Amino acid sequence: MLNIVLFEPEIPANTGNIGRTCVVTGTRLHLVAPLGFSLDDHMLHRAGLGYWRSLDVTVYQGWNDFLARNELAPDDARLHLLTKKARRTYAESAYADGDFLVFGKESTGIPEELLAQAPDRCERIPMLTDERALKDADAWETPDVAPADHPILRQDICGNFVNPDDYRISALNLSNAAAIVLYEALRQTGFPGM
Repeated sequence: MLNIVLFEPEIPANTGNIGRTCVVTGTRLHLVAPLGFSLDDHMLHRAGLGYWRSLDVTVYQGWNDFLARNELAPDDARLHLLTKKARRTYAESAYADGDFLVFGKESTGIPEELLAQAPDRCERIPMLTDERALKDADAWETPDVAPADHPILRQDICGNFVNPDDYRISALNLSNAAAIVLYEALRQTGFPGM
C-alpha cells in the first residue's frame, strides 16, 4: 500500500479531493497537524463526497509524531519529499509498496529544515517557467482591502498561490500534484489496470 502524507494542509477541498483519490486507489492518507481546517469542515466532506467514511486516514500531532509512529528516520528511503527545490523529478524516482509521498502545505510547501535533513529524498514535478506559463498575469489584481505593508498571496482559479507583485506560480494545486505523483508510483508498483 502506498501512503500520501499532507504536511499541515490548509485547504479542506484539496484534502477532500486527495482523500477521494486515496480511497479509489487503496492508498493510506496521513495528515500532519496543525491542519488549516477541522476534519468536520463542510468543504472537506463536500470534496470527499461519500468517500470520506471509507478513507484510511491518520492524523498526527506534528512531523516528529508522524516519523515516530511510522518508524521512519528523517531521511528514510521510503520518504519522497515533493518540492520545487529538488534536482531529481518524480519520474526519475523509484517507488515501492509502503512508500510515503509527502506534500507540503499549499502556501509554503515543506519547510526548508525538513528538506535539508533529507536532500536525497527530494523530488519535483517539472513545470513551465513562469514567463511561459503566465500569459494573463495582468488579470490578477491586488485587492485594496489589505494593508499596504502586508504581502498578499492570492489564489488563481486552479488553486495556485500567486504573488501579485511578481505574478509567480508557487506550485501546482495540491490535489493535482498528489494525483500526478501517486499515479506514477502506482504504475511502478503494478496497480491493476495500469
